[in-house]
Amino acid sequence: MTETEIGTRQLRHWRTALKDHWGIEGDLSRLDGEYDLNFLATGDGHEGYVLKVMRPDCESWLVGMQVKAFEHIALRDPLLPCPQVIKSGDGMSLLTLPDEAEQKRLVWLLNQLPGRCYANAAPKSDALIHEVGRMLGGFASALADFQHTGLDRDFKWDLMRGDWISDELDCITDAARRQIIDGICADFASVKPVLAALPKQAVHNDANDYNIMVRGDLSEPRQVSGLIDLGDMCAAPRVCDLAIAAAYIVLDHDKPEAALAALVAGYHEAYPLTPAEVDLIWPLLRMRLAVSVVNSTLMAVENPDDPYVTISQASAWRFLEGNTLHGGLLSARLRAACGLPVVEGADRVLDWLEQERGNFAPLMGQGIADAPLGSLSVENSTWPQNPFHMPLDEAARVGEEFEDQGRIWLGYYHEPRLIYAEPAFRKGPWKASDRRTVHLAVDVFTHAGTPMFAPLRGEVFVAEYRSGHLDYGGVIILRHETPEGDPFYTLYGHLDPEFLDRLKPGQVVEQGEEFCRLGDPNMNGGWAPHVHFQLALTTEGIEADWPGVGDPDEMYLWRAVCPNPAALLNLPDEKVRYYPTEKQGVLAERKAHFGGNLSLTYDDPLMLVRGWKHHLFDEWGRPYLDAYNNVPHVGHAHPRIQAVAADQLKRINSNTRYLHPAQTAFAEKILSKLPKSFEVCFFVNSGSEANELALRLARAHTGAKGMVTPDHGYHGNTTGAIDISAYKFNKPGGVGQADWVELVEVADDYRGSYRRDDPDRAQKYADLVDPAIAALHRKGHGLAGFIAETFPSVGGQIIPPKGYLAAVYEKIRAAGGVCIADEVQTGLGRLGEYYFGFEHQGALPDIVVMGKPIGNGHPLGVLVTTKEIAQSFDNGIEFFSTFGGSTLSCRIGKEVLDIVDEEGLQENARVMGARLLSGLQALHQKYVCVGDVRGMGLFFGVELINPDGTEATAICSYVKNRMRDHRILIGSEGPKDNILKIRTPLTIEAEDVDMITTTLDQVLAEVEHPVSA
Repeated sequence: MTETEIGTRQLRHWRTALKDHWGIEGDLSRLDGEYDLNFLATGDGHEGYVLKVMRPDCESWLVGMQVKAFEHIALRDPLLPCPQVIKSGDGMSLLTLPDEAEQKRLVWLLNQLPGRCYANAAPKSDALIHEVGRMLGGFASALADFQHTGLDRDFKWDLMRGDWISDELDCITDAARRQIIDGICADFASVKPVLAALPKQAVHNDANDYNIMVRGDLSEPRQVSGLIDLGDMCAAPRVCDLAIAAAYIVLDHDKPEAALAALVAGYHEAYPLTPAEVDLIWPLLRMRLAVSVVNSTLMAVENPDDPYVTISQASAWRFLEGNTLHGGLLSARLRAACGLPVVEGADRVLDWLEQERGNFAPLMGQGIADAPLGSLSVENSTWPQNPFHMPLDEAARVGEEFEDQGRIWLGYYHEPRLIYAEPAFRKGPWKASDRRTVHLAVDVFTHAGTPMFAPLRGEVFVAEYRSGHLDYGGVIILRHETPEGDPFYTLYGHLDPEFLDRLKPGQVVEQGEEFCRLGDPNMNGGWAPHVHFQLALTTEGIEADWPGVGDPDEMYLWRAVCPNPAALLNLPDEKVRYYPTEKQGVLAERKAHFGGNLSLTYDDPLMLVRGWKHHLFDEWGRPYLDAYNNVPHVGHAHPRIQAVAADQLKRINSNTRYLHPAQTAFAEKILSKLPKSFEVCFFVNSGSEANELALRLARAHTGAKGMVTPDHGYHGNTTGAIDISAYKFNKPGGVGQADWVELVEVADDYRGSYRRDDPDRAQKYADLVDPAIAALHRKGHGLAGFIAETFPSVGGQIIPPKGYLAAVYEKIRAAGGVCIADEVQTGLGRLGEYYFGFEHQGALPDIVVMGKPIGNGHPLGVLVTTKEIAQSFDNGIEFFSTFGGSTLSCRIGKEVLDIVDEEGLQENARVMGARLLSGLQALHQKYVCVGDVRGMGLFFGVELINPDGTEATAICSYVKNRMRDHRILIGSEGPKDNILKIRTPLTIEAEDVDMITTTLDQVLAEVEHPVSA
């Protein structure tokens, strides 16, 4: 018989058995299994089941133990996501049945758990991993009193016996790898007595990434739906079970330490661990991986043609060879994640410091209880100007605004700051990668040369000079002990290195002894004179190289390792502890005081408090790449615009009822970028107001009212602008289409009526305006004009086929109408090859509207038109906009245009746009869900589709929010909101473009239908 015939016969046999013994009818399909047969039973309206047919020689005690364990768990904790054993019609949990070859087999039935295995689930977020840990803790707790004679089994996967590999290490022939495994075995030998002293219980013993089930697709929350396969159960200390799961969680994870912390914290929440158990996790995790690679290497000798053997150990070797985690610091991290003392005695040290608060010698030789505090936080400070580089001349002046508050002022502990600007503080390859921002010390600022005195007796642990840019300069670390003998450490940074001749490691410094002086910027790393005063409860993993600032997402660790040192300064903790504004509080206030239709972007909203070029920073100093916001055209916080605004506000801020050269200078600059037919400028406050004015001009010039505009366009939020914005008026609750507005189909040659394979599509789309014009005349409105976003943005980042707009304009003019180009999204060099979008179309409008980007964040809009149209509007009624054309606005607007020219930003848009287009096109070829990539310069749309070609709204929402998780801000548009919108400030650089495409690649790979064949 062929394999297909055998398989068909097998399925038919077990389908009959399922019906006869369990009364269940349905289709069977094979599931993976190393030794046994597993079948998925579906259909007939019932939930799914897994029929488990054990191998003929399977021992009954092993299967019986698994059945009893599942039943025990269900009784102990019915809420645990656990497979339920389905009893047969005669009440049996385990049957002995003949297979199709008449061999006796043990057979049992479980309900099917929803979801997919953890290995195939994405993303593997900290929240999901925390839930995995909580689920494992719940299972272990439920199994704590489970008893079975089979638990005391002697087999290779019992981690307590993992040192069996010591006799097999000759199979590891690579010397470097052998050294790694030797070290792991030595570490295991050192902890084995501690492990042996722990109580044993029933454990799952194989919670690998294929035995943990996860449900939730796209934007749904990921939830653990179950733990399967108890075939490796044994009796062991529960920490072995946790360490085994941890070994799989860390593999190929880009932040293994964070994943471990989430897992262990979740487990501890469900089944609290002791500090001793937490300290065993790292050596046991590594031992499990060592057992795995040695075992697979031995199997490879026996089965040289089995590729699975080699593949299965690849990720384990990647971790063992590539990780740089320090075991001591990792244990401190895991303890901190569980709320346990980071090292033995840490709680006693903190209690002693609290008792002695007020009795320590004054560090500065005088009390500082009345010293004022100065905030250098992301929210309250603009230090540094460039959050990615702090030049020495700026560092030397940090906090100069606080100097007049007194000779001494203090800098906060736990304060997120951007002054740690250099790449050394970055934790990834991109500027928007995680970075360390949160200050772990208290600063005392005063003049250079100020002597300092030891708060308490200590032994010199480190005394050295660190000459790096913005490093500590002179630095001293003292080791102290409490009366009970518990050690702790203090660090003093930014010192005059004169102490190097006096202080040596091991030397004792007595309480109150003068031992160092503040350095000046030439010797203290370049900073304004101050001491960085830091406390640490352990130096495991940091030794002498303490981080002075921490990652905001790791403060659970660093607050525990380096707690507030206020007690040693005889100060209350609250005086020097900084609390950033709580985002949730701001959100609540916003909901209380603003309209409900004021939307927030992203499922988890951002609170952004600083910006620079094409990056933004939240209240904790986390950086984000702004790939969405076209308003800061020449970049956030541009120094030239800052200077112009500050200068003009010192002078006068007048309006167009008075003469000022800034007004005409701005007008001349704008007109220099346009065809000669444009001669007249109107300055207003926004693109909305400019479009409203465009309607008035068109009607004044033509004497008609009717307007033609593409569907799903957006032109602003004034009454008239809403009436011509189908994106707004056609939404549920919208005002509906006005009688004087006619819509035409957007010239979308990807999804519209005429596609890219039609060479006449531009003309065919243009011809659609003919019936629209006729309808306006039939209704008696006549034709005032045609208005369109040159490249429809909210319509889906559409690039109309070349010639479309020119053909439309020809028809509109022939019918007596005015042609209005809304260039708010596309103008001022964004398109790279073209300064305005209408240039790409070979079209000449009668009115051009510019908005948001021309003010770079300042409220400014501009309308430019011909002298003839302007004269038609000059009907004796004054046109006036109070702030339109103010001296401040005109100077800022002109400066924006000058910056585009002088800093080569249009060319940058062309070059970076080509790079981005290339990367996006590569993703188009790679992923089925990328239906189309369109755009030019720095104006792009990525249309996401379902497998059937329909608009993938859910995928788009997922991708947008996942990009935000990776610190990249993009938008989404289109009638079905399925198009990713990428519009960065024109300052974007090559590394940022690469971050977008690299990250988008990773996120698309998480999507349900990711890879094209």
